[in-house]
Amino acid sequence: MATAQAPNPQLSGQVMFYRQPELLSKEMHGKLGVNVAPTRFAYAVNAHVSPLTVQEFAPASTCYPVIFVGQDYNPVAVFGLLENQNLFATAENGFDADAYVPAFIRRYPFVLAQPDAPLPEDQAGRLLVAIDRGYEYIGENAAYPFFDEKGEPTQYTQNCMQFCNDFESQARTTRQFVELMKELDLFDQRTTTYTPQNQDGTPAGEPQKLAEYFGINEDKLKQLPKDKLAELAANGALQQIYAHLNSLYCWDRLMSRHFARQAAEQAQPAANT
Repeated sequence: MATAQAPNPQLSGQVMFYRQPELLSKEMHGKLGVNVAPTRFAYAVNAHVSPLTVQEFAPASTCYPVIFVGQDYNPVAVFGLLENQNLFATAENGFDADAYVPAFIRRYPFVLAQPDAPLPEDQAGRLLVAIDRGYEYIGENAAYPFFDEKGEPTQYTQNCMQFCNDFESQARTTRQFVELMKELDLFDQRTTTYTPQNQDGTPAGEPQKLAEYFGINEDKLKQLPKDKLAELAANGALQQIYAHLNSLYCWDRLMSRHFARQAAEQAQPAANT
């Protein structure tokens, strides 16, 4: 991993949250840095999911449903019941103080990237450090500059680079975990529904589908040979599996937050009249 040298190569592709990615270089960003504010995670206010690494299943499971989506069974944390809805963050305050913030979000505005143009032979195959130049908290005379007076990466930048490196390593471990679950045929398709209720608890309508996703089938898990279960326990996979399974109880938490926010939004116009 390294910072880029001028001229700054172009990047292609899209990564969630990143609007104007640029490879970090002292020539282009030598006078810039980041100002950290309580609302620095507000860019995720319209994200209803976030990618997760398998190492994050346990802490994320205390707040969100942890599910698997897409043909690659990518694990994500679910923040909301609707598109563009994050029930744990607001533009004014960022994420709730007691909510776990996934590493995918915390690494922003840094990311590791591969430029379009071929790299020099001594950097072939390496990922370079990039930033989102469109991030509103990047500017001159910042609290956390990217480079020092000698043009070297500051300790802040080095820490962020290491965080990105660690994230990539954990992402690889996550793919290995997913491949193992597929090999053991533990995934099945699941649906979460909600049935409206009257005040006395009786149904007030037909069940409504909230989400379709892939999850680990606990019955299939229990049917695995004892030696395979022991292997999953020894390598830590079993703990992560049950973190995922336990996280599914958080659908109720999402519904409670959804209706509370809905009620608050409905009450606000009345209060302003």
